Amino acid sequence: MLCVVFFFLIVSVLAFPNGPFTRPHPAVWRILFGCSVLYLLALQFLMFQNYKTIMNIFYWLDPKLQNFHINLEKEYGANCSDISFERVWSHVDVFAWGHFLGWAFKAVLIRHLGILWCISVMWEITEMAFAHLLPNFLECWWDAFILDVLVCNGLGIWVGLKIVKILEMREYKWASIRNISTTSGKLKRAVLQFTPESWIAVRWLDPNSTYMRFIAVCQLVIFWQVTELNTFFLKHIFEMPPDHPIVIGRLVFVGLFVAPSVRQYYIYATDSSCKRVGTQCWVYGAIMVSEAILCIKNGKELFERTQAVNIVTWFIIQVIISILFVYGCVQWQKYTQKSKSQSSLVKKGVPEAKEVKGKSSPKKSPKTKAKKAD
Repeated sequence: MLCVVFFFLIVSVLAFPNGPFTRPHPAVWRILFGCSVLYLLALQFLMFQNYKTIMNIFYWLDPKLQNFHINLEKEYGANCSDISFERVWSHVDVFAWGHFLGWAFKAVLIRHLGILWCISVMWEITEMAFAHLLPNFLECWWDAFILDVLVCNGLGIWVGLKIVKILEMREYKWASIRNISTTSGKLKRAVLQFTPESWIAVRWLDPNSTYMRFIAVCQLVIFWQVTELNTFFLKHIFEMPPDHPIVIGRLVFVGLFVAPSVRQYYIYATDSSCKRVGTQCWVYGAIMVSEAILCIKNGKELFERTQAVNIVTWFIIQVIISILFVYGCVQWQKYTQKSKSQSSLVKKGVPEAKEVKGKSSPKKSPKTKAKKAD
């Protein structure tokens, strides 16, 4: 198996197309593309196995998993009225840091404040809708909307957007390592090879966005929810602890797969000359759907307890909120662009034009007013 993987990755370096990124080298991203194809093929193989066979494969990889079982009797979200400093501080654990780092990474990928907050708020609604299937989704209101959304997610979004702003303001001038004479300069240039070659400002929406671009951004918000759900359902159905290497490895690889996929999706959604989605984006879409099918196929006992009303309500709310958030972002963009244009006109000394309805009468002089009074 390792030999097959090795030669497949060599073929991917030689034959697969380049992605949107070039640092540290295009070959690295072609290898990553090959890994995503291998992961997709592995999912296709697992889809044709029964649950017992899949679990035996995991037990073969890690025999310790045989002794792990999810505690379904554990209570989550209990005694929510008890809001003490000790209890709130006890919730600031490794998962809180995971929220913070994850949203900082998402902010660097998406680079749009409105879309990020839309995904953050909608994910808490998703947790409430699927709490009857996944007990760990049950959280107290202060844990969900204050610690998660405002503190962890909010700080992560703020830090990520600050990093994006720094990278946008940076001046990118690259010299060949052969033209650098000092050893320290060569080492610094070698380290900088792992930083972006250039950085452009992302503009998902503008006042002149077409309806197709509007729908594409709404799709991005909903697909992101499905990707997050796959993570929790896979971990729950196949019974793995959150800190297991398979779970952590999947999160790292999915994050690396998503980076070029989001870039290709952005180019497709915003560039009218781009007529089709990039290859990495297509492969990741197939991975997302395959993971969802794998969960549904092997989680029959879990999904038999599904409350259809919750799922239908969740889907309707997802669509409505995504449309409202994206529409609000478009209107905010119109407002900011109008205010910027007006402020630039004022700085240049051009008087602001005002609309006056009807005919304007000339201002009468004091003499005419006196004659009229006489």
